[in-house]
Amino acid sequence: MKPIAYTRAAQLPHLMQQRILVLDGAMGTMIQRYKLTEADFRGTRFADHGKDLKGNNDLLQLTRPDVIREIHEQYLAAGADLIETNTFGATSVAQEDYDLAGLAYELNVEAAKLARAACDKYSTPDKPRFAAGALGPTPRTASISPDVNDPGARNVDFETLRAAYYEQAQGLLDGGCDLFLVETIFDTLNAKAALFALDELMEATGERLPVIISGTVTDASGRILSGQTVTAFWHSVRHAHPIAVGLNCALGASLMRPYLEELSTAAADTPISCYPNAGLPNPMSDTGFDETPEITGRLVGEFAARGLLNIAGGCCGTTPAHVAEIAKQVSAYQPRPNALFTRWVETADA
Repeated sequence: MKPIAYTRAAQLPHLMQQRILVLDGAMGTMIQRYKLTEADFRGTRFADHGKDLKGNNDLLQLTRPDVIREIHEQYLAAGADLIETNTFGATSVAQEDYDLAGLAYELNVEAAKLARAACDKYSTPDKPRFAAGALGPTPRTASISPDVNDPGARNVDFETLRAAYYEQAQGLLDGGCDLFLVETIFDTLNAKAALFALDELMEATGERLPVIISGTVTDASGRILSGQTVTAFWHSVRHAHPIAVGLNCALGASLMRPYLEELSTAAADTPISCYPNAGLPNPMSDTGFDETPEITGRLVGEFAARGLLNIAGGCCGTTPAHVAEIAKQVSAYQPRPNALFTRWVETADA
């Protein structure tokens, strides 16, 4: 493979060889702690909007940027090397649910600015911080029918997804993100639309950012929702040459282990990321999930001890306390060895 000359986050491959990097935790869990009202989501700008906006977390970078900034900084203070922009649903496709599709570009620009400013505040020469532009799966699926009586029906097509992801990525790039994270992938075709859009954007702009790809195994079948095994998923997206590939969401660390091991074997030439949920949902818990920081940290630490990880973090139900414990646990172990990736880094240096 010809070395990729990254124009942003160029030091990331080197850092990934030195230690296991830490990703932040859940955004939604943290937003819930603020007990925001409909008025918070509307602000003054959207006071007269015709649809309810509570729950549209992506809108908060416009109406309550102080909340998003504070959450980013809490994760950075907990030890995160990478933080995700608050853009999981910031595509025109997802924002159509709120009649706000026209805001997609602005939402992403502002989210990236907030994340990058937080990273600047906490970065040091020996511990730089990176803003990962998050591209979520959208609430629609290009591979699965929404109508059980019509298997051929679709509520979105590839071109619509590609255009929406291109607009989102353009906003993230213009706002200053350092890398892209295509995450929580339950439909590989959706992910391929995002990856195609990223390639188009980077070709058009001359920028070349690292890309992390993260799939979601939805249940004990070991498959993502659109039907692929972890191995099949990897072979469907490996053409994008991600800086890391991994799994997140849907499962806690204990249930995720066999699928992470499978991915580690299949993607032998690529670093591995993992950010599981804090166990199973539990409405009686403060975070909505079972596991305490100590439990999640120990389980992720076991992945590190087995040599499975290059990037570790948390998904649904995780908090800065969870991320701090994950950072503590994985710091005792070396990153997953990867001879081919090491040679690639060395060649890039040359």
